[in-house]
Amino acid sequence: MTHSNTPAAALLGWAGRALGTQPSVQDASHPRGNSRVWRLDLPSGVRHFLKVSTRPVMYERETLALRHAVPALGAGRAPQLRASNADHLALLLTSVPGRPIEQLALTPAEEVRAHRQAGALLARLHIAGDLSGPRRAEAEQALQTAADGAENHLREAGDRVTAAEQKLVRDLAEQLRGLPLPLAFIHGDAWERNLLWSKDLGQTAWIDFERARFAAAVQDFVPMACGIWTDRPDLRTAFLQGYGRDLVPEEQHALKCLAALDAVSCLVRGPKFDDPRVTARGRRTLDRLVEGVFA
Repeated sequence: MTHSNTPAAALLGWAGRALGTQPSVQDASHPRGNSRVWRLDLPSGVRHFLKVSTRPVMYERETLALRHAVPALGAGRAPQLRASNADHLALLLTSVPGRPIEQLALTPAEEVRAHRQAGALLARLHIAGDLSGPRRAEAEQALQTAADGAENHLREAGDRVTAAEQKLVRDLAEQLRGLPLPLAFIHGDAWERNLLWSKDLGQTAWIDFERARFAAAVQDFVPMACGIWTDRPDLRTAFLQGYGRDLVPEEQHALKCLAALDAVSCLVRGPKFDDPRVTARGRRTLDRLVEGVFA
Protein backbone atom coordinates (compact mmCIF):
# COMPACT_ATOMS: atom_id res chain seq x y z
CA MET A 1 0.00 0.00 0.00
CA THR A 2 1.17 3.51 -0.73
CA HIS A 3 -1.29 5.08 1.72
CA SER A 4 -1.61 4.98 5.50
CA ASN A 5 -3.61 2.08 6.92
CA THR A 6 -5.71 4.53 8.95
CA PRO A 7 -7.76 7.50 7.70
CA ALA A 8 -6.56 11.03 8.28
CA ALA A 9 -7.80 12.48 11.57
CA ALA A 10 -10.01 15.06 9.83
CA LEU A 11 -11.59 12.37 7.66
CA LEU A 12 -12.21 10.02 10.56
CA GLY A 13 -13.64 12.89 12.59
CA TRP A 14 -16.10 13.68 9.79
CA ALA A 15 -17.17 10.02 9.62
CA GLY A 16 -17.63 9.87 13.39
CA ARG A 17 -19.82 12.96 13.37
CA ALA A 18 -21.92 11.54 10.55
CA LEU A 19 -22.37 8.28 12.46
CA GLY A 20 -22.93 9.92 15.82
CA THR A 21 -20.16 7.95 17.50
CA GLN A 22 -16.48 7.17 17.09
CA PRO A 23 -16.02 3.80 15.32
CA SER A 24 -13.17 1.34 15.45
CA VAL A 25 -11.28 1.22 12.17
CA GLN A 26 -9.85 -1.60 10.07
CA ASP A 27 -8.18 -1.28 6.68
CA ALA A 28 -10.32 -2.94 3.99
CA SER A 29 -8.54 -1.69 0.88
CA HIS A 30 -8.04 -3.82 -2.19
CA PRO A 31 -4.45 -5.08 -2.56
CA ARG A 32 -3.43 -2.27 -4.89
CA GLY A 33 -1.71 1.00 -4.10
CA ASN A 34 -4.53 3.41 -4.95
CA SER A 35 -7.35 1.71 -3.00
CA ARG A 36 -8.46 3.46 0.21
CA VAL A 37 -11.32 1.75 2.02
CA TRP A 38 -11.82 1.23 5.75
CA ARG A 39 -14.30 -0.82 7.73
CA LEU A 40 -15.93 1.13 10.53
CA ASP A 41 -17.42 -0.90 13.39
CA LEU A 42 -19.76 0.91 15.76
CA PRO A 43 -20.14 0.00 19.45
CA SER A 44 -23.66 -1.20 18.60
CA GLY A 45 -22.22 -3.82 16.25
CA VAL A 46 -23.40 -2.03 13.11
CA ARG A 47 -20.79 -1.87 10.34
CA HIS A 48 -20.12 0.82 7.75
CA PHE A 49 -17.41 1.46 5.18
CA LEU A 50 -15.47 4.64 4.51
CA LYS A 51 -14.21 4.97 0.96
CA VAL A 52 -11.99 7.66 -0.53
CA SER A 53 -12.21 7.86 -4.31
CA THR A 54 -9.01 7.98 -6.31
CA ARG A 55 -10.21 10.80 -8.59
CA PRO A 56 -12.98 13.42 -8.54
CA VAL A 57 -14.75 11.79 -11.50
CA MET A 58 -14.93 8.49 -9.60
CA TYR A 59 -16.38 10.25 -6.57
CA GLU A 60 -18.96 12.06 -8.70
CA ARG A 61 -20.00 8.88 -10.52
CA GLU A 62 -20.39 6.80 -7.40
CA THR A 63 -22.24 9.55 -5.55
CA LEU A 64 -24.70 9.97 -8.44
CA ALA A 65 -25.19 6.21 -8.68
CA LEU A 66 -25.80 5.74 -4.96
CA ARG A 67 -28.24 8.61 -4.77
CA HIS A 68 -30.28 8.11 -7.91
CA ALA A 69 -29.99 4.57 -9.30
CA VAL A 70 -28.61 2.04 -6.81
CA PRO A 71 -31.64 2.23 -4.46
CA ALA A 72 -33.62 0.49 -7.20
CA LEU A 73 -31.71 -2.72 -6.42
CA GLY A 74 -33.46 -3.02 -3.07
CA ALA A 75 -32.46 -3.37 0.58
CA GLY A 76 -29.36 -5.44 1.19
CA ARG A 77 -28.55 -5.67 -2.52
CA ALA A 78 -26.12 -2.72 -2.64
CA PRO A 79 -24.61 -0.23 -0.19
CA GLN A 80 -26.62 2.80 0.87
CA LEU A 81 -25.00 6.22 1.00
CA ARG A 82 -25.02 7.61 4.55
CA ALA A 83 -22.95 10.72 3.80
CA SER A 84 -20.51 12.15 1.28
CA ASN A 85 -17.72 14.71 1.52
CA ALA A 86 -16.51 16.36 -1.69
CA ASP A 87 -13.48 17.94 0.01
CA HIS A 88 -12.12 14.50 0.92
CA LEU A 89 -13.72 12.65 -2.05
CA ALA A 90 -15.13 10.45 0.70
CA LEU A 91 -18.22 8.23 0.86
CA LEU A 92 -19.72 6.76 4.01
CA LEU A 93 -21.53 3.55 3.06
CA THR A 94 -23.65 0.95 4.80
CA SER A 95 -22.46 -2.63 4.83
CA VAL A 96 -24.22 -5.30 2.79
CA PRO A 97 -24.36 -9.04 3.54
CA GLY A 98 -21.95 -11.41 1.90
CA ARG A 99 -18.42 -11.69 0.54
CA PRO A 100 -17.05 -11.36 -3.00
CA ILE A 101 -17.86 -14.46 -5.01
CA GLU A 102 -14.21 -14.82 -5.99
CA GLN A 103 -13.35 -15.44 -2.32
CA LEU A 104 -15.93 -18.19 -1.79
CA ALA A 105 -16.02 -21.90 -2.53
CA LEU A 106 -19.54 -22.27 -3.89
CA THR A 107 -21.30 -25.29 -5.28
CA PRO A 108 -22.14 -25.13 -9.00
CA ALA A 109 -25.80 -24.70 -8.06
CA GLU A 110 -24.97 -21.75 -5.80
CA GLU A 111 -22.88 -20.17 -8.56
CA VAL A 112 -25.74 -20.46 -11.04
CA ARG A 113 -28.17 -19.00 -8.52
CA ALA A 114 -25.81 -16.13 -7.72
CA HIS A 115 -25.29 -15.24 -11.37
CA ARG A 116 -28.99 -15.41 -12.13
CA GLN A 117 -29.69 -12.98 -9.28
CA ALA A 118 -26.78 -10.78 -10.37
CA GLY A 119 -28.27 -10.47 -13.83
CA ALA A 120 -31.66 -9.56 -12.40
CA LEU A 121 -30.10 -6.84 -10.23
CA LEU A 122 -28.15 -5.46 -13.16
CA ALA A 123 -31.37 -5.26 -15.17
CA ARG A 124 -32.88 -3.12 -12.42
CA LEU A 125 -29.86 -0.84 -12.40
CA HIS A 126 -29.87 -0.45 -16.17
CA ILE A 127 -33.35 1.06 -16.21
CA ALA A 128 -32.96 3.08 -13.00
CA GLY A 129 -31.11 6.10 -14.36
CA ASP A 130 -32.86 9.05 -15.98
CA LEU A 131 -31.80 8.52 -19.59
CA SER A 132 -32.79 11.92 -20.97
CA GLY A 133 -31.16 15.10 -22.21
CA PRO A 134 -27.38 15.20 -21.86
CA ARG A 135 -27.37 11.78 -20.19
CA ARG A 136 -28.78 10.18 -23.33
CA ALA A 137 -26.16 12.00 -25.37
CA GLU A 138 -23.49 10.63 -23.00
CA ALA A 139 -24.81 7.10 -23.45
CA GLU A 140 -24.99 7.43 -27.22
CA GLN A 141 -21.39 8.64 -27.28
CA ALA A 142 -20.07 5.79 -25.11
CA LEU A 143 -19.01 3.42 -27.87
CA GLN A 144 -17.35 6.24 -29.80
CA THR A 145 -15.45 7.19 -26.65
CA ALA A 146 -14.38 3.57 -26.16
CA ALA A 147 -13.14 3.34 -29.74
CA ASP A 148 -11.28 6.64 -29.43
CA GLY A 149 -9.36 5.25 -26.46
CA ALA A 150 -7.88 2.33 -28.37
CA GLU A 151 -4.72 4.14 -29.47
CA ASN A 152 -3.90 5.31 -25.95
CA HIS A 153 -4.30 1.78 -24.60
CA LEU A 154 -2.12 0.33 -27.36
CA ARG A 155 0.58 2.93 -26.80
CA GLU A 156 0.66 2.23 -23.06
CA ALA A 157 0.67 -1.53 -23.60
CA GLY A 158 3.75 -1.26 -25.81
CA ASP A 159 5.40 -4.56 -26.74
CA ARG A 160 2.94 -6.55 -24.63
CA VAL A 161 0.76 -6.47 -27.78
CA THR A 162 2.17 -7.75 -31.07
CA ALA A 163 1.83 -5.89 -34.36
CA ALA A 164 -0.79 -8.36 -35.56
CA GLU A 165 -2.74 -7.97 -32.33
CA GLN A 166 -2.55 -4.18 -32.61
CA LYS A 167 -4.09 -4.34 -36.07
CA LEU A 168 -6.88 -6.61 -34.83
CA VAL A 169 -7.65 -4.28 -31.94
CA ARG A 170 -7.74 -1.24 -34.23
CA ASP A 171 -10.05 -3.02 -36.68
CA LEU A 172 -12.47 -4.09 -33.94
CA ALA A 173 -12.41 -0.63 -32.35
CA GLU A 174 -13.45 0.93 -35.66
CA GLN A 175 -16.35 -1.50 -35.94
CA LEU A 176 -17.82 -0.09 -32.72
CA ARG A 177 -18.49 3.26 -34.29
CA GLY A 178 -22.10 3.92 -35.20
CA LEU A 179 -23.53 0.68 -33.79
CA PRO A 180 -27.14 1.29 -32.63
CA LEU A 181 -27.40 -0.46 -29.26
CA PRO A 182 -29.69 -0.43 -26.21
CA LEU A 183 -28.63 2.23 -23.71
CA ALA A 184 -28.57 2.02 -19.91
CA PHE A 185 -27.17 3.27 -16.63
CA ILE A 186 -24.37 0.73 -16.20
CA HIS A 187 -22.39 -0.48 -13.19
CA GLY A 188 -19.16 -0.11 -15.15
CA ASP A 189 -17.14 -2.75 -13.30
CA ALA A 190 -19.48 -5.73 -13.05
CA TRP A 191 -17.35 -8.78 -12.23
CA GLU A 192 -16.73 -11.24 -9.42
CA ARG A 193 -14.66 -8.84 -7.29
CA ASN A 194 -17.69 -6.56 -6.95
CA LEU A 195 -20.35 -9.25 -6.70
CA LEU A 196 -21.16 -10.44 -3.18
CA TRP A 197 -22.90 -13.64 -2.16
CA SER A 198 -24.45 -14.29 1.24
CA LYS A 199 -24.64 -17.99 2.01
CA ASP A 200 -26.93 -17.34 4.97
CA LEU A 201 -29.44 -15.33 2.94
CA GLY A 202 -28.86 -17.00 -0.41
CA GLN A 203 -28.67 -13.65 -2.17
CA THR A 204 -26.30 -11.45 -4.15
CA ALA A 205 -25.36 -7.80 -3.92
CA TRP A 206 -23.35 -5.42 -6.10
CA ILE A 207 -20.74 -3.02 -4.67
CA ASP A 208 -18.26 -0.40 -6.01
CA PHE A 209 -20.13 1.95 -8.33
CA GLU A 210 -17.27 4.36 -9.03
CA ARG A 211 -17.37 3.56 -12.75
CA ALA A 212 -21.17 3.73 -13.05
CA ARG A 213 -22.34 5.89 -15.96
CA PHE A 214 -24.72 6.17 -18.88
CA ALA A 215 -23.51 3.97 -21.74
CA ALA A 216 -24.43 1.05 -23.98
CA ALA A 217 -25.92 -1.73 -21.85
CA VAL A 218 -23.59 -4.34 -23.38
CA GLN A 219 -20.57 -2.58 -21.87
CA ASP A 220 -21.55 -4.04 -18.50
CA PHE A 221 -21.11 -7.61 -19.76
CA VAL A 222 -17.48 -7.26 -20.86
CA PRO A 223 -15.69 -8.16 -17.58
CA MET A 224 -17.67 -11.38 -17.11
CA ALA A 225 -17.44 -12.30 -20.79
CA CYS A 226 -13.66 -11.90 -20.65
CA GLY A 227 -13.41 -13.60 -17.28
CA ILE A 228 -15.44 -16.29 -15.58
CA TRP A 229 -17.86 -16.88 -18.46
CA THR A 230 -14.94 -18.04 -20.63
CA ASP A 231 -14.89 -21.39 -18.83
CA ARG A 232 -18.44 -21.35 -17.48
CA PRO A 233 -21.01 -20.76 -20.23
CA ASP A 234 -23.66 -22.02 -17.81
CA LEU A 235 -23.06 -18.92 -15.69
CA ARG A 236 -23.48 -16.69 -18.74
CA THR A 237 -26.78 -18.40 -19.47
CA ALA A 238 -27.93 -17.98 -15.86
CA PHE A 239 -26.88 -14.32 -15.79
CA LEU A 240 -28.79 -13.47 -18.96
CA GLN A 241 -31.82 -15.44 -17.73
CA GLY A 242 -31.83 -13.20 -14.68
CA TYR A 243 -31.26 -10.15 -16.86
CA GLY A 244 -34.41 -11.03 -18.75
CA ARG A 245 -33.14 -11.20 -22.32
CA ASP A 246 -30.29 -12.42 -24.50
CA LEU A 247 -28.00 -10.05 -26.34
CA VAL A 248 -29.19 -8.87 -29.74
CA PRO A 249 -26.82 -9.61 -32.68
CA GLU A 250 -25.45 -6.06 -32.67
CA GLU A 251 -24.63 -6.41 -28.98
CA GLN A 252 -22.93 -9.76 -29.56
CA HIS A 253 -20.66 -8.11 -32.12
CA ALA A 254 -20.07 -5.08 -29.91
CA LEU A 255 -19.11 -7.41 -27.04
CA LYS A 256 -16.36 -8.91 -29.19
CA CYS A 257 -15.08 -5.45 -30.14
CA LEU A 258 -15.20 -4.23 -26.56
CA ALA A 259 -13.39 -7.36 -25.42
CA ALA A 260 -10.43 -6.36 -27.58
CA LEU A 261 -10.27 -2.96 -25.90
CA ASP A 262 -10.66 -4.55 -22.46
CA ALA A 263 -7.81 -6.94 -23.22
CA VAL A 264 -5.37 -4.15 -24.01
CA SER A 265 -6.57 -2.15 -21.02
CA CYS A 266 -5.92 -5.19 -18.79
CA LEU A 267 -2.40 -5.49 -20.20
CA VAL A 268 -1.82 -1.91 -19.05
CA ARG A 269 -3.62 -1.99 -15.67
CA GLY A 270 -2.43 -5.44 -14.59
CA PRO A 271 1.30 -4.65 -14.62
CA LYS A 272 0.71 -1.07 -13.41
CA PHE A 273 -1.09 -2.25 -10.26
CA ASP A 274 0.81 -5.53 -9.95
CA ASP A 275 -2.38 -7.52 -10.51
CA PRO A 276 -1.47 -10.74 -12.34
CA ARG A 277 -5.10 -11.81 -12.54
CA VAL A 278 -6.04 -8.76 -14.60
CA THR A 279 -2.96 -9.20 -16.78
CA ALA A 280 -3.86 -12.85 -17.41
CA ARG A 281 -7.42 -11.87 -18.35
CA GLY A 282 -6.11 -9.48 -20.98
CA ARG A 283 -3.65 -11.94 -22.46
CA ARG A 284 -6.19 -14.75 -22.62
CA THR A 285 -8.81 -12.55 -24.27
CA LEU A 286 -6.38 -11.38 -26.94
CA ASP A 287 -5.30 -14.96 -27.63
CA ARG A 288 -8.92 -16.03 -28.04
CA LEU A 289 -9.67 -13.13 -30.37
CA VAL A 290 -6.66 -13.96 -32.52
CA GLU A 291 -7.72 -17.61 -32.65
CA GLY A 292 -11.26 -16.57 -33.59
CA VAL A 293 -12.87 -18.44 -30.68
CA PHE A 294 -14.24 -15.50 -28.69
CA ALA A 295 -18.03 -15.79 -28.42
